[in-house]
Amino acid sequence: MTTTRSHRDSPHEPSFPPHVLREYALLADGERGAVLGPRGDIVWMCLPRWDSESVFAALLGGPGAYSITPVGPYVWGGSYEANSMIWRSRWVTHDGIIECREALAYPGDPHRAVLLRRVVATDADAAVRISLAPRARFGRHGLTQLRRTGGVWTGRSGPLHLRWTGAPEGTRPVGRHHGLQADLMVPATEHHDLIVEISDQPLPDHPPDPDAAWAATATAWAAAVPELDSCLEPADARRSYTVLRGLTSASGGMVASATTSLPERVEAGRNYDYRYVWIRDQCYAGQAAAAASAPALCDEAVRFVAARILDHGPNLKPAYTTQGSAVPDQRTLDLPGYPGGHNLIGNWVNQQFQLDAFGESLLLLATAGRADRLDSDHWQATTIAADTIAARWTEPDAGIWEIDNQPWTHSRLICAAGLRAIARLPHAGRAAGDWLALADRITADTAATSVHPTGRWQRSPQDPAPDAALLLPPLRGGTDPTDPRTTATLAGYLTDLTRDGYAYRFRHDDRPLAEAEGAFTLCGFLVALALHQQHRPVEAARWYERTRACAGPPELYSEEFDVRQHQLRGNLPQAFVHALHLETAAGLAQPPDR
Repeated sequence: MTTTRSHRDSPHEPSFPPHVLREYALLADGERGAVLGPRGDIVWMCLPRWDSESVFAALLGGPGAYSITPVGPYVWGGSYEANSMIWRSRWVTHDGIIECREALAYPGDPHRAVLLRRVVATDADAAVRISLAPRARFGRHGLTQLRRTGGVWTGRSGPLHLRWTGAPEGTRPVGRHHGLQADLMVPATEHHDLIVEISDQPLPDHPPDPDAAWAATATAWAAAVPELDSCLEPADARRSYTVLRGLTSASGGMVASATTSLPERVEAGRNYDYRYVWIRDQCYAGQAAAAASAPALCDEAVRFVAARILDHGPNLKPAYTTQGSAVPDQRTLDLPGYPGGHNLIGNWVNQQFQLDAFGESLLLLATAGRADRLDSDHWQATTIAADTIAARWTEPDAGIWEIDNQPWTHSRLICAAGLRAIARLPHAGRAAGDWLALADRITADTAATSVHPTGRWQRSPQDPAPDAALLLPPLRGGTDPTDPRTTATLAGYLTDLTRDGYAYRFRHDDRPLAEAEGAFTLCGFLVALALHQQHRPVEAARWYERTRACAGPPELYSEEFDVRQHQLRGNLPQAFVHALHLETAAGLAQPPDR
């Protein structure tokens, strides 16, 4: 792997060259996440929230990281503990096996991150080298006001307060901005705990007790993740559910990803900041959780989405921060970026109108309504969403793929699906007839302009091409599964936009599909669900198995999969892929619903 040199303040400070994305794990507590590499290097974390400025930015070539790495040669491995975001790094050395148990204390405090790391010498003395180099505000602030009391160091990095408990004897400041380094020897069969607290408020008087913090985190994760025994491969389904839970804040908002600017295609300009809550993605996650009989995550999605509709009505934005604030405008950072990518924060989605967000919101609310989990505020949000569709469904929108404004077929049919789903609820009352009539009108108008001469749905009246998004409406009740247009759309998609068991969104140009972009992992799961709905279980299972393998060792999905190099592309992890994985695992375990 070709690497680039990270920015450093001193030749004595360690560098943290990037890894391929498939080797990164994520620690998450709901309020923030820490990206962890195979050298025990935490290279990305933002504080106090997902969308805040970073304190560790080495992932994008900037300063700031926290590493615990074996001294001497080693082979890396690792895995998550069952039903949790607790990671166990595992290094096989010439002398024995070293493990490091890693987690953000869960559930997360909205102001204070607590990084728990326990070095375990499993069968021989374990020698590791430790480097702690926080750099607040994307590297603009070093570590200052350092004080040591016994094994506890305290300091500041810009506006952030820091405390490091368990620092070994011999820990020393290094570099112009006073990072801390230490060598640690753990006797065979013993362990050593290190706890870093970083907060935008003054820290509590006393640091956490390691054993109590680990026990509380493990207990909280065990309570947060259901068994999901009704899903295919329950352990894998639980992994995706756990990722979604780890990305979900106490506000109910689930960020689309933990990272920004990881490239979808080398030097192709497709680099985005996904540290925000997309309404569509949140709806996917809620519907997936409900399909898996795990209503708690669905309730969180309903709470967040309904609140945004009540706040903003017909001006609902496609995405928000986890606090419900506007997504900031896109701008560049003074960082090199991940190799092949750039250095953006913010997102221009804040200027878009996406019609399908209203349809997906109705589908989410209808899902909760079928379980009798809607209150009066939720019903008010439902009425607002339906009224907005009635007022705006003829307007062009940016669509699911967030590109140019057109009357996208997918957006309109998903709105029809949402209207039909909510109208079927017993509490819909007299509005049900109006909603069903509107759904029929939207479908008929769309059929008059957006059916291809071959009988399948096309992307828009102006664009006759197929699109993976057009597999969704029949899955959501927007069109009948037995409708000839549904079967023709699936057949056309499989012919034109799949290759060798991998699925793509749409055709960008005349190049082979895999040259224009990576296989879109979400689309592979959509194919599996569509085939299952058409009573083609063997093909559905094949697509499910092929697609669920598009992950690295930590079982995290990114947005795209490079089918030639078998590498992950784009921000990590991508929530909507984990959501569709969960929904597919639940759906394929049940008979088709038609």
